Amino acid sequence: MKIQKLEEKIIFPEGVNGSIKDGDLTLKGPKGELTRRFYNKKISLVLNGNELVLLSENATKKEKNLVFTFKAHINNMIKGVTKGYVYKLKICSGHFPMNVSLKGSSFEVKNFIGEKVPRTVELKEGSKVNIQGELIVVEGIDKELVSQTAATIEKLTRRPGFDNRIFQDGIYIIEKDGKVL
Repeated sequence: MKIQKLEEKIIFPEGVNGSIKDGDLTLKGPKGELTRRFYNKKISLVLNGNELVLLSENATKKEKNLVFTFKAHINNMIKGVTKGYVYKLKICSGHFPMNVSLKGSSFEVKNFIGEKVPRTVELKEGSKVNIQGELIVVEGIDKELVSQTAATIEKLTRRPGFDNRIFQDGIYIIEKDGKVL
């Protein structure tokens, strides 16, 4: 069943400015600036001052789902430019002392389970990584980039085929944007 006129409104908080150009939404806030492409033939974005309206005429279930997906992504962008995102990881080393270092955009883990060759991964720009003793803090304004960086660091110490209840050495995500796991 089609919805004649589907209209969702998002009101920007104080300090957040938006602009739309060729389907690209740019939000500027106190923490920084984010740009993301929101393009669909049947969905239009209209900016009225500090209010963004998502419109769809004769929307099917697919367009309805897409409108709410766009709304969720825009809300994540608003939270990113106002408050930012923080993920925390913990370094757990029971048998061998693990050394973690950051060299430019390269993240390196030395002596993981006694390995001689260090494990390294290149981190994408846009997220800030801090090492504070046993904690690794990943911060940024783009939720997807920050979460992907944290997942990449966690994946660096995964070992398939080992029982995680017994072999607990590694780096694990312990907090996702204020939610303790």
